[in-house]
Amino acid sequence: MSQAAAPPVLCDTPPVLCVAPSRALVDEKIAVLVENLPPGSLVTVRSLHHSDDQDDWEAYAHYVSDHRGVVSVSEDMSFGGTYSGVEPMGLLWSLRPVPGSRTGLRLRKKNVCTPLLFHISVHGGHEGFRERPPLASALIERWYVAPGVQRIDVRERGVRGTLFLPPGPGPFPGVLDMWGGGGGLHEYRAALLACHGYVALALEYFKPGELKSTDLEYSYFETAFNLIQEHPRVMADRVGILGLSLGSSLALSLAAESKTVQPRACICIGSNHCSGRSLSGSPMVLITNPEGMRVDENNHHIWRDMALSILEDESKLVDVGKISCPLMVVNGADDQNWPSTEMADDITRRMRAAGKEHLLTRLEYPDAGHLIEPPFSPHFRATNFMVQGRQKVILLWGGQTKPHSDAQEDSWRKILSFLQQHLYGNQCPKAKL
Repeated sequence: MSQAAAPPVLCDTPPVLCVAPSRALVDEKIAVLVENLPPGSLVTVRSLHHSDDQDDWEAYAHYVSDHRGVVSVSEDMSFGGTYSGVEPMGLLWSLRPVPGSRTGLRLRKKNVCTPLLFHISVHGGHEGFRERPPLASALIERWYVAPGVQRIDVRERGVRGTLFLPPGPGPFPGVLDMWGGGGGLHEYRAALLACHGYVALALEYFKPGELKSTDLEYSYFETAFNLIQEHPRVMADRVGILGLSLGSSLALSLAAESKTVQPRACICIGSNHCSGRSLSGSPMVLITNPEGMRVDENNHHIWRDMALSILEDESKLVDVGKISCPLMVVNGADDQNWPSTEMADDITRRMRAAGKEHLLTRLEYPDAGHLIEPPFSPHFRATNFMVQGRQKVILLWGGQTKPHSDAQEDSWRKILSFLQQHLYGNQCPKAKL
């Protein structure tokens, strides 16, 4: 009998769904196992999440139980759904808004002190599974903070942010964590870094939608770095910087040009070496060169070409040849928001010319986009973005779901190894749930 004509699932005893671990950090893998099915049963395994923004997200995959009546998501092939093939973590990284949701959504954890909750369920059949009650279900928790990690609001010396302290007396290495041009305070990456043994400061430096602020002084970031360095549980000579997008411009500016900040290591996601001395310069180029803006067939804004002209103006670029610490640059080759590949090429050329190429580690991922986040986060090819605080557009970030998700998993592992090598230099402690 063909799969399409397979009978519905009829069980003398209920199927059993096991998800392990049921409580874990967001960068830990899970195993999903369905047992006690009739052999050859068509089933759909679904993941459902209700976000902090009150939106519903789902991922699902179609399976056929083996001769033992078992479906193992870690080992068996999905025949369709939000992902195909053998994908142990596909029920998380392939999440997408449920049909009928608002457009341009992005899933981000706002309150890291509460878990991401996922309802995992098994349904009979492949078609119309949403209309059928689950054969079995389980609830799992995914955390950005482990027990013992402390969260501390920072409002000191003009700096706004959140500090995360690992469990134990320390001392620990520190990381200044900076996000991009969307603005706001995003804590989840810094919280996760604290679980891996780093005192991490998630820094807010302008409000969402702003392109210019009185707070955007170069000394603001030096002060933030010094706050970490001066903390009694931090190794003062082992503080690094991690920046994404506009945050990578700031990280490189500090590493190359600051007279007071000397990072032990620097990581830039979405390569950007526009000068951060005039902090409004990086986003403002998008206004001063609007002819480079394009839209795709869905009217999604493509910004990458607007910044290409920066590479022709030395005065707008960080002199990365002055960097004296190990540097990792991470970018997706399908970045549609920023010319990160061209920027990474230029960084490589400049560091080579300065005799500093030995300090550079470069990661580039084919078919990955701009927003390379912690592993198993959903891929966002295009999301809402506020321009100048008043106009909402949908930006095209780029990337294809499967390769982008692979890039997030691989880059996070290498980022942690890079930090361990250059900030610890030995065994790195990690908190566990």
